[in-house]
Amino acid sequence: MARMSAEERRESVIRAAMHEFARGGYYGTSTEAIARRVGVSQPYLFRLFPNKQAMFLAAAERCLQETREVFAEAAEGLYGEEATRSMANAYTRLIAEDPDKLQMQLQMYVTVAAAEAAGDRELGELVRKGWMQLWDTVHVPFGGDVKETTTFMAYGMLINTLAAMGFPPEHRVWEGLYPEAHSKGRLEK
Repeated sequence: MARMSAEERRESVIRAAMHEFARGGYYGTSTEAIARRVGVSQPYLFRLFPNKQAMFLAAAERCLQETREVFAEAAEGLYGEEATRSMANAYTRLIAEDPDKLQMQLQMYVTVAAAEAAGDRELGELVRKGWMQLWDTVHVPFGGDVKETTTFMAYGMLINTLAAMGFPPEHRVWEGLYPEAHSKGRLEK
């Protein structure tokens, strides 16, 4: 079996960090848990990342990047209602198939609030920058319409909240989000 390069190890750490932080949050996740998931020692982690915050920042950045890519791919060549439907369906699949993405997003927001309350603005600046890139990614297919972009992002945050609370797809709480699919008794896949 070939040895992994430092870049491949770094990638493994980011993936493991995303999983661990999604589950335990910034404050509830140890670097030991991340090292164990990757199969390396803690000292090796710190050769790749200077500290736990740098690991969290890399995981947060990756989560936002991958979410942007899902939206961009889904909306490619589409505008308006077609783009909305395609991006919404792609996002719904993403959070169903990769719940770590949803949990990591929620952990990012909680961690930013806690860090900023403690006077640390670095994480918040990175997450806000990534979120604005996400905003811009969905803003383009709406022809630059701020109201459409705001509505789409607001629905997305509601979807995040409902999914995080564990409402099953057939629950009536989803009716307003997916009226056509819900009236057929299922959400679009």
